[in-house]
Amino acid sequence: MTYNFQQKGFTLIELLLYMSLSVIVIFTTSMFLITLLESRVKNQTIATVDLEGNQAMTIITQTLRNAVSINSPVTGTDSAVLSLETENALNNPTVFSLSGGVITMQEGGNLPVALTSNLVIISNLNFRNLSRPGTPGNVDVNFTVDHIH
Repeated sequence: MTYNFQQKGFTLIELLLYMSLSVIVIFTTSMFLITLLESRVKNQTIATVDLEGNQAMTIITQTLRNAVSINSPVTGTDSAVLSLETENALNNPTVFSLSGGVITMQEGGNLPVALTSNLVIISNLNFRNLSRPGTPGNVDVNFTVDHIH
């Protein structure tokens, strides 16, 4: 009598080995994807902060360049508010200030307009009037932009 055994399937050792290798591959791939997603979020945050800060600074700079005079801060002083006289009497005074973490611009009697969005929070807004007599207005503008988590 001859018995012919043909083995079909996997042994327990083979099964454990395949499962271990699968877990290692899945874990490595998951860690790579998590790192990739974290990097993407970080880059988007940096881009948002940079864009919001540059956009606000551009508007302030353009308005300063087109202003006739600086009302406040007076020469040699600092202030959290910048007030300008413009050629258009309807826009006088044009005021930049910080309200609830947002830089605002108010032209004349109009309502204040937000220059930054709710994605960032602005702090430490400071205007320093560095003008000298007989020279065009020179203002140092500083503020901190943080991303809201």
